[in-house]
Amino acid sequence: MPHDHDHDFDGASPSYKRALVAVIVLNAALFLVEMSAGALAGSRALQADALDFGADALTYALSLAVIGRAVTTRARVAQLKGLSLAIMGLFILGLAIRDALAPGLPRAEVMGIIGFLALAANVASVLILMRWRDGDANVRSVWICTRNDAIGNVAVMGAAVMVAWLNSGWPDLIVAILMATLFLNSSVQILRQAKAEQHTHG
Repeated sequence: MPHDHDHDFDGASPSYKRALVAVIVLNAALFLVEMSAGALAGSRALQADALDFGADALTYALSLAVIGRAVTTRARVAQLKGLSLAIMGLFILGLAIRDALAPGLPRAEVMGIIGFLALAANVASVLILMRWRDGDANVRSVWICTRNDAIGNVAVMGAAVMVAWLNSGWPDLIVAILMATLFLNSSVQILRQAKAEQHTHG
């Protein structure tokens, strides 16, 4: 009996593991590309998105490692992912607030090109993981992080258009702040589900 849509699905299927490996490779590659491009373009929004890719690659690898382990172990890994999202959110929020005191002008063309490339990679990841969007805290946290990436890429591309149109760095900072808020909100969701699973199975 398949459990792909079961809320308690723990990821213990060969097809899910293969899908997760593919998404890990995509995230690691985009982290390197976006971090370099973010520094080149002077874009906080790109750097925020790059950090999200990097953290996802690391935490997805942890998710893969604990598949089949005890519920409490998987929940602890989900908590780690939730905490990493919170740290990223606060870090990007701090950078954006600092830059707001003297906003620069990011290179909109680099933001747009890299944003489109990252969006394509994330749409692929979303499609790969769509059938496993429900599951335990460990599985669901992977889906939430992948969804966040796609949302972030659309936002970066929108910021690129606004930067070019307004000739201002403010759209870049606003998108970075919105992404930081999304990270913090997702962190709360993941931590709540992980805590509930620990309480139920502890």
